[in-house]
Amino acid sequence: MNYTIGNELLTVTATERGAELQSILGSDGTEYLWQGDTAYWGDRAPNLFPYVARLTEGSYYLDGRRYQMDIHGLAPYLSFQLEEQTRERMVFLLTDNGETYRQYPRHFDFRVIYELRKNSLEITYQVDNRDRRTMYFGLGGHPGFRVPLAQGVGFEDYRLRFSDPCQPRRVGFTEQCFRNGEESDFPLEDGQVLCLKHDLFDEDAIVLKHIARQVTLETEKDGHSVTVSFPGMDYLGLWHWPGKTAPYICLEPWCSLPSIQDEIAEFERQPDLIALKPKERYTNCWSIRIGEI
Repeated sequence: MNYTIGNELLTVTATERGAELQSILGSDGTEYLWQGDTAYWGDRAPNLFPYVARLTEGSYYLDGRRYQMDIHGLAPYLSFQLEEQTRERMVFLLTDNGETYRQYPRHFDFRVIYELRKNSLEITYQVDNRDRRTMYFGLGGHPGFRVPLAQGVGFEDYRLRFSDPCQPRRVGFTEQCFRNGEESDFPLEDGQVLCLKHDLFDEDAIVLKHIARQVTLETEKDGHSVTVSFPGMDYLGLWHWPGKTAPYICLEPWCSLPSIQDEIAEFERQPDLIALKPKERYTNCWSIRIGEI
């Protein structure tokens, strides 16, 4: 089932499955969110928890035992409960159950909170550890945005502009989309700009670190734009389906990284995972701001 919040500038819809966004509609009728198409990518904006991207052999170790879990963890595939809804705010809740415990042996509450503030959608991830043991987890967003956002403009007319000059490092990946343990410089024009080209993604995702924590999808040919801010996330994934002229781009803020090729992750030892003690709460907020001129 879908649920909608709105104000005079934005109308936002999300669904129970994965608490996934389904639509970000501007006041002039522009749809900003990728609407899903199996020819390119059938999803729209998954929420990733308790792991980001792939696990080697779909497996990991926790408490000395080996478990199986799918790509991007549990959240994208399960139904959340709508816990709260007002005109401009909705809260989705995923609580552990027998199915989740077989894959991830911890008792938890995971909330995805959507709240409108003028032309921004604020997304809050909230994790409560209800277990007697420490939780180890990753999380992140995976929203896709339509490119182009207006008629008469092409994909390669767009650019990504970071809010401040930076010197990103690209996290190295194998052909199978696992980390290879290497990094390389990823220079931006004037330290801030990446011009979009479809062939950027011929080798799959670009994952960056040491970056400014705000990036804007924009073009000089039109006033519609999308700005993603992620002050509490260390990594940003850029992606569309490789080898295709896909009419979207995913701007993915992540707290953690996927497994290393051919190594089964040990959650207690993976340094970028969040460690949350019993009865503690973890909160991380990021946002999507829409520009219309």
